[in-house]
Amino acid sequence: MEKEIERHLKHIHELLAEGKFILAMETYLHDDVELREANGEPKVGKKFNVDFEHDFINNQLEEFIRYDVKDIAVQGNTSFYTAEMELKLKDGSTMLSEQAVATQWKDGKIYRERYYHA
Repeated sequence: MEKEIERHLKHIHELLAEGKFILAMETYLHDDVELREANGEPKVGKKFNVDFEHDFINNQLEEFIRYDVKDIAVQGNTSFYTAEMELKLKDGSTMLSEQAVATQWKDGKIYRERYYHA
């Protein structure tokens, strides 16, 4: 299981580094996924989360700059990694997000994921 998760993470990180957020989500989110930003309420369901991301990309994102993954750990059906993401928004601001990502996997898909930002 851990080797499979490591392979999936490698592919996800390649997609994210290319700014292919929707493709990564469509490929790796479980239908019943819950994604949570820090202490926010979880966003439930693959369709909801993909639609939410489409909305962000279409209405707020001007330019994808980078997504760099740092540390990765996998144990059982849980993975952790740290990353930095930089985006230019349509309002002219630049968003730099450092994050730790904790993921629970089910059936080879992301089932629960939480992002801790700095």
